[in-house]
Amino acid sequence: MNVVETKQDLRNTLESFMNNQQSIGFVPTMGFLHEGHVKLIEEARKANDVVVLSIFVNPLQFGPNEDFDSYPRDAVRDDAIAIQAGVDVLFRPQVEEMYPEEPSYTVSVQNRVNVLCGKSRNGHFDGVATVLTKLFHLVQPNRAYFGMKDAQQVAVIDGLIEEFHFPIELVPVQTVREEDGLAKSSRNVYLNEKERAEAPILYKSLTRAKETIVHGERKKQVIIDQVSSLIESESSGTIDYVELLSYPDLKEVEVINGKIIIAIAVKFTNARLIDNITIEV
Repeated sequence: MNVVETKQDLRNTLESFMNNQQSIGFVPTMGFLHEGHVKLIEEARKANDVVVLSIFVNPLQFGPNEDFDSYPRDAVRDDAIAIQAGVDVLFRPQVEEMYPEEPSYTVSVQNRVNVLCGKSRNGHFDGVATVLTKLFHLVQPNRAYFGMKDAQQVAVIDGLIEEFHFPIELVPVQTVREEDGLAKSSRNVYLNEKERAEAPILYKSLTRAKETIVHGERKKQVIIDQVSSLIESESSGTIDYVELLSYPDLKEVEVINGKIIIAIAVKFTNARLIDNITIEV
């Protein structure tokens, strides 16, 4: 595995692959790799000649009161996981490499951001779109892989690729879960023992909602109330949101029809967990 830290070294490393017309699968991450990231790498490995993994904790997508400084980092562990998973090139830039000075240009996302996490994280997806625009130009992948755990991010990236005509195939990968259903996340380490025992209720509430829809319920508010009630009764977490929207355009619906997403965010003492499920009705 080649580990590079500068844009020029990345270009030099990828040049021979591009000259030989080898396909590139790209997995952008913020590191502290877990099984969810490994699944993305494995999917990229199956369909591409070369797998590029980036690890960059992007300051532009963190708000002033969010956990940029304390976000978990472990380069040695990440290297071992990346090698085992089959990564060919690991790009690990410092902040100064990606943003050598105050950005003169950023990407402003107008659609698909005023709901779910975007509603309470002003500017978050501008930061995501800005860094991905940089990374897409640097790596020039054929395919890019993102986990559906953050389904809003996938929807925003879908719009970014379409809007700027990136010649990239977006490959969404289903959420990887613990045996009890909890979605794999780097932030799960922030849960205390009691909260970790309660956290599987997030996915349990979503699967019950899906069952209710499969059995014929079509009123949005009935589903939202059901999910909220279950989380409130079986966890100490505070609900940030429970929303049911069309997907991937993330528009309001009153009657459930077509492809929809049920998405939730719950705040625990030191962790804010998100989860979702998409359903075709």
